[in-house]
Amino acid sequence: MGTVRAKDPQTRRPEGAPGRDYDGGVVHAEKALPEDERDFSLRPQNLKEFLGQATLKENLGVFIAAAKERRESLDHLFLIGPPGLGKTTLAQVVAHELGADFKVTSAPALDKPKDLAGILTTITDKTVFFIDEIHRLKPAMEEMLYIAMEDYELDWIIGQGPSARTIRIPIPSFTLVGATTKAGNVSSPLVSRFGISCRFAFYEQADMEAIILRSAGILKIAIDHEAASLLAVSSRGTPRVANRLLRRMRDFAQVLGERSPATITPEVVRQGLTRLEIDPLGLEQYDREILRIIIERYKGGPVGAETLAISVGEAVDTLEDYYEPYLIQSGLLQRTPRGRMVTDRAYEHLNLAKPLSHDRHETNGFLF
Repeated sequence: MGTVRAKDPQTRRPEGAPGRDYDGGVVHAEKALPEDERDFSLRPQNLKEFLGQATLKENLGVFIAAAKERRESLDHLFLIGPPGLGKTTLAQVVAHELGADFKVTSAPALDKPKDLAGILTTITDKTVFFIDEIHRLKPAMEEMLYIAMEDYELDWIIGQGPSARTIRIPIPSFTLVGATTKAGNVSSPLVSRFGISCRFAFYEQADMEAIILRSAGILKIAIDHEAASLLAVSSRGTPRVANRLLRRMRDFAQVLGERSPATITPEVVRQGLTRLEIDPLGLEQYDREILRIIIERYKGGPVGAETLAISVGEAVDTLEDYYEPYLIQSGLLQRTPRGRMVTDRAYEHLNLAKPLSHDRHETNGFLF
């Protein structure tokens, strides 16, 4: 957990993150950025720099402008979407746009009510309080948040047994930003207290190219536009994956490339993706293994999530949160009431023959 002053974009750095030299909490802008600080600075600092998610960004810009004009804290914000799409980054951007402090934690780190109370009683007015993985909050924490979100007060019990009494402690107005990859696991009473809901989608090809070119500029990496396009296609529509692949392509260009200074060319990207076992659709070896297991062991499906997770040696949560969303988005996998099934496109992509039994369907226990 850490508090960040968001009024100056140069100071928006969580505690413990690498950065420039500090003097009493002040960042000296005249000092050169080391490599690790440039990596951290890949995160946008305002809505203009936040690429993609156009509709979400435009609406949020209106809400922020209205809140600033009224000199009020922004309504509580609920961010939904798969990992790596920019939920944490957007929370930081909101804090910067509001000129407010930014406090961050994750639900698993909040073990007891006193942990949450300790944070809420020390925040400043209009602070943006970000809770990652909010679907993992304990019930006691949720109940404490209900009153804090609505009335900006905390219920606290003093004493024990018959002498126990409840007091309400006022806290400054704040904006709670809750992020989750599993919106269905967040209780309805908590969801209803968020005034703004934003659902992230996988990024379009043009947005991914723009993100890669922007990151390359910040990291001072030379990259051809065609190479950026190839990387964008293989980045699973996810900025986090794109930035990770960009760094790896930089390594390949530096060691294996023919240009000086090192430049990421289309040939470097193709060679690098082959070495990393990433295909043109962005599927990694594990993604293809999931599809092959469904095809070869279960004749294309349907197969239940738990059975599939055991077959691939992965946790159900990881399967559902990380692998399945992109496979479904790519049209390679589908969820049905009976389980997971591969599509015709999966057979074509893996260059596998579709079994005859796949065309059959079962009714009342008989095959037709």
